[in-house]
Amino acid sequence: QVQLVESGGGLVQPGGSLRLSCVASGNIFDIINMGWYRRAPGKERELVATVTRSGSTNYVDSVKGRFTISRDNARNTVYLQLNSLKPEDTAVYYCNFDAGPRNYWGQGTQVTVSS
Repeated sequence: QVQLVESGGGLVQPGGSLRLSCVASGNIFDIINMGWYRRAPGKERELVATVTRSGSTNYVDSVKGRFTISRDNARNTVYLQLNSLKPEDTAVYYCNFDAGPRNYWGQGTQVTVSS
């Protein structure tokens, strides 16, 4: 059984930084894309960033230049470096592994940006 476990969320002041991690356990093969999504209070879930198997990245406009996604294929791990955080970044962040016909989600980690 595959499980994705996220870590690294927390409370941070505006302008601060966090690093989120998501590691997969269990038998998981051929992960095509890894990504991070978020759901802010009262809003729909939105895609934050994705990284392909070859390392190509894509970001939602609101985080470009502030967030960086990366992956370690050998460790089945994806990271999200969050810099210059703003209150509007407050949300539950979810990792996602796209393995073709199978799609896996983490349980979510809370990021709160507040002074």
